[in-house]
Amino acid sequence: MRPVFEWQIGSRSLQLGKRTLIMGIVNVTPDSFSDGGDCLDPQNAMAKALHLIDEGAEIIDIGGFSTRPGVIIDDNLSEAEELRRILPVIEGLRNHRPKALISVDTFRANVARAAIKAGADIVNDVSGFLWDKAMPKTVADLKCAAILMHMRGKPDEWRKLPPVGDIVTLVKRELRDRAEAAVIAGTKRERLVLDPGFGFGKNREENYPLLKRFEELHQIRYPLLAGVSRKSFVGRALARNGEDAPVTARLYGTLAAETSLILKGAHIIRTHDAKACADAVKIADIVAG
Repeated sequence: MRPVFEWQIGSRSLQLGKRTLIMGIVNVTPDSFSDGGDCLDPQNAMAKALHLIDEGAEIIDIGGFSTRPGVIIDDNLSEAEELRRILPVIEGLRNHRPKALISVDTFRANVARAAIKAGADIVNDVSGFLWDKAMPKTVADLKCAAILMHMRGKPDEWRKLPPVGDIVTLVKRELRDRAEAAVIAGTKRERLVLDPGFGFGKNREENYPLLKRFEELHQIRYPLLAGVSRKSFVGRALARNGEDAPVTARLYGTLAAETSLILKGAHIIRTHDAKACADAVKIADIVAG
């Protein structure tokens, strides 16, 4: 049985743990690793978001800054351009689906503030509030929900990072530290969800123990989000004739990983393929419950 939490999202409260929630991904970028360019036009992004909701996503995560492997974070995209990409999508989705839960995928405090003002409910920070020192206070002041993800280093540093002896213990310790820092800065713990950051600063082999021992992360005592959709370690596991499976051939492997995570207690699954994930959730929740 996975632990049950009440996630405070603005003035709303959402129960996590009785069933798995699906977060659908909308990348308003030209260069994301899986779907870069598909939703760069705001109308296409809106259509994608509505489609994901119709397929079963209850949260839509909108991002305008790609954190794909190798990207140089400090010299890649202006705040103005990031806002130009995401604000029309957030505003449009809020108008079309007033009850939808909208997450903004950003590590920048100014972008987070503008996105919440435009109608977003959740700040999803892949840096765990580390890259912009203003983010902890900004989120606390906004009184919005937040997702803190674990990442080692920055994307342009990943290939040079030394291996970790016990990745699960490291992630557990550092996620706890980042959550505690957010609470000290003023965000209520009831507003936080934690994400171990599959693929972010972990080499391919380090993702498998994180998947296998995911249930150990419940020791931190926060709700957990997991995003494994189409990631390279899935492609490596599906390799044939020495070649990793391409992004377009990772759906079934993704579903297997997502199902495993649900059975190990994930509260939210972040995915590109909401319909397939929703079908998997229906069965996995019966077993997990």
